[in-house]
Amino acid sequence: MFKMTSTNDPATGMVATNSRRVSVPWILGLYSLAAATFIVAARMAGWYGGPESQFLLLPFAAVLGGLTQLLAGMWAVEADDALAAAMLGTWGSFWIGYGILNALFLSGKLAEPPGPFHELGFWFAPLALITWMGALAAVAESVALVLTLAFLASGATLASVANIGLHGGLMTLAGWFFILSAALAWYTATALLFEATSGRELWPLGRASRRAGRHEAPRPHQEAPAHRVG
Repeated sequence: MFKMTSTNDPATGMVATNSRRVSVPWILGLYSLAAATFIVAARMAGWYGGPESQFLLLPFAAVLGGLTQLLAGMWAVEADDALAAAMLGTWGSFWIGYGILNALFLSGKLAEPPGPFHELGFWFAPLALITWMGALAAVAESVALVLTLAFLASGATLASVANIGLHGGLMTLAGWFFILSAALAWYTATALLFEATSGRELWPLGRASRRAGRHEAPRPHQEAPAHRVG
């Protein structure tokens, strides 16, 4: 165990941790989530694609949606952001697993189920529950983050039911909810990026009043709060 102090600097968009500085993890994490979720969800919604589309998307979903998002989640641990660590770490891990699963299908090591994909449906169930709890916790953060996670959780819920029951209409609807979540994730990440580079809020996030001062620079002679990690 060791003691870590952290402060936020809106002028640079960095989180200072003792003598180290860590970029705000939500920016990279939400951009990663938005990109991977949109590409896969657009196929689910029927916008494009054929039998081989999921395999062509595999490298991008696994790296940008999985590895990059998981790394952002780990940086969130360093930045002492529990919500970011939980959400980005969970979804980053899921996308990595999704990529590995499709790689096994592609290699012929596993046979892709021709009918209901019950196993994937049951995986979406805890993923949805975790994300719903994240949306609830995000009430203390901002409206933008609540909406992002709520639509993401809704899409996961519908995908769970659709995979277990093989309901094509629900799978298409799940795709649309995921697309809306991706758009909201992009908006939230961009708002945070603009705020980090300009030092002020340019796009509204709807922050909760009690969290409004979270990103303010510490006042002179004000000691940053200490947190125990480990």
